[in-house]
Formats: sequence, C-alpha cells, structure tokens
Amino acid sequence: MTKKQYPFYFVLGALALYLLLFVIPGVMGVYYSFTDWSSYSNDIHFIGLDNFKTIFSSGENYLSYIKNTIGFTIVTSILKTVLGIAFALLLSEGIKGKNFHRAVIFMPAILSMLITGLVFKSILNPSTGLLNETLTKVGLGSLAQQWLTNVKIAFYTIMAVDTWKGMGYIMTIIMAGLQSIPRSYYEAADIDGSNSFEKFRFITLPLLMPSITVTTVLNLIYGLKVFDVVYALTNGGPGYATEVLYTSVFKEFSLGRYGIGTALSSILLLFVVIVGFFAIKLLSREDVEL
Repeated sequence: MTKKQYPFYFVLGALALYLLLFVIPGVMGVYYSFTDWSSYSNDIHFIGLDNFKTIFSSGENYLSYIKNTIGFTIVTSILKTVLGIAFALLLSEGIKGKNFHRAVIFMPAILSMLITGLVFKSILNPSTGLLNETLTKVGLGSLAQQWLTNVKIAFYTIMAVDTWKGMGYIMTIIMAGLQSIPRSYYEAADIDGSNSFEKFRFITLPLLMPSITVTTVLNLIYGLKVFDVVYALTNGGPGYATEVLYTSVFKEFSLGRYGIGTALSSILLLFVVIVGFFAIKLLSREDVEL
C-alpha cells in the first residue's frame, strides 16, 4: 500500500454510503421523471418529456411553485447574509455580555423546524396570537394581520420566520471569518486615518469573501430545497400561495403521481447544480489571499 493510496481507504465507507443513499437514488429519480410511474398502474412506460411538458404548460400552477421557490431563495439568502454579517460585526466588538447575545441569536438554529413552526403558528394566530395581542395593547392594532392566512402576506411571513431561524448560523460562520483577519491590517488603516466604513469596504469585506461564498452557497441550496418551514406553517396555503417545489413534490407523491413528482425533483436538482456552480464561480473571483 502506497502513501497516496492509504488516505483513500478512509473515505471508502463514506463514498459507498453516499453513492448508495444519494447518487443512485438521484440517478434513478432522473430516469423515472421520463416515465408514467404512478400508483394507478403496475406498469412503467418511458414517455419522454411529457411530464416536463405538463409542468411547464399545464394549468396546475407548477410555474408559480417554481417562482415561489426562486423568490424565497433570493430574499432569504440576502436577508440572512446581511443580518448575519451585521450581527457578526456588532458582536465581535467589546460589547458587554456579547457571548450571551451570540447564544441568543444562534439558539433558533438548533431548534427543530417543526417545533419552530408550531410555536410561530401560535404566536401568529390572528385572534389569540402573541404578536397581534401585543400590537393591540400598545396601540398598534391597525398593524395586526392574519399573518399565515392572508394570501398577500403569508409568504413574506414564512420568509421572516426562516430568516429569524437561520441568521444565527450564518452569523457564526461570518464570525469565524472575522477572527481570521489579522488585527495588524486595521492598525495600519488607523494609522492611515481610515474611517469605519473604509475599513469595512477595503479590509473586512474582501477578506470575508471566502466565508460569504460558503454562506451564500448554503443559503441558495437550502432555499431551493425548502420544505419544512412551509409545511410546518402553512402546508402551501392559503390556497397555493406559499406552495414551493418540495411541497409540490410531496403532494404529487401523496396523490400517487410519482412521475410528475420525480420530474419536479429533477428540475430542482438542475437548479441546485447550476446555482451552486455559478455562485461559487462568481464569488470565488472576489477572494483575497492573506
């Protein structure tokens, strides 16, 4: 056994599990997306692009599910990144009790999304929920809303809950990036008379690009694959206002239309691969070496 071969044996088990549980089912799913696989027949026939034609041309709102998924991904990725950077910068300074504040902001990230969904369904209840009750008692009753049942705002409410839960995780990654930046750079900037904004623009932001690249890719992939927060809060309602690709896949499989479900999954797989590739390619251009 050579030295080059030796490390390879350590990853064989992980690679085998990955192939068995992810790669092979993924390839099989792509194949079944070109068939009429369903619970209504034991026979499976190859039908070419018919499932994809149904998705992109039928009147069953599939295009709106794709639009919702992309919109959710863009908005939550931006919000979580901006807020994560803001809190990381704020809590990296000599603020009293910063470890406590860090823990409080990060804590939602460790909660189960189903638990989070149940808690927020109670908080956002239009008649007995804590949020509307508080707004009413402080004289802002006009701002009370039907947060999860109003077609116009339900999806924004889901985005807000997801941002609240995920920004602490992003903050942690950004803080690790901040700690890797040598203090001598800031000391040199102070000598040159740079203000806080200039130090952020020309030192912090460029040197944070590797961390921002990681968080952006994680946010984009999570956003495209979102399911749990939508299922827990609205299950795609009211009507189909908050339906996304994965909730649609879940419902297609529940109805026994496996071919359509796997076709939707294949579209999602394509989105994830393309977005992940170009996000890394684009953001890596901005990386700065220490």
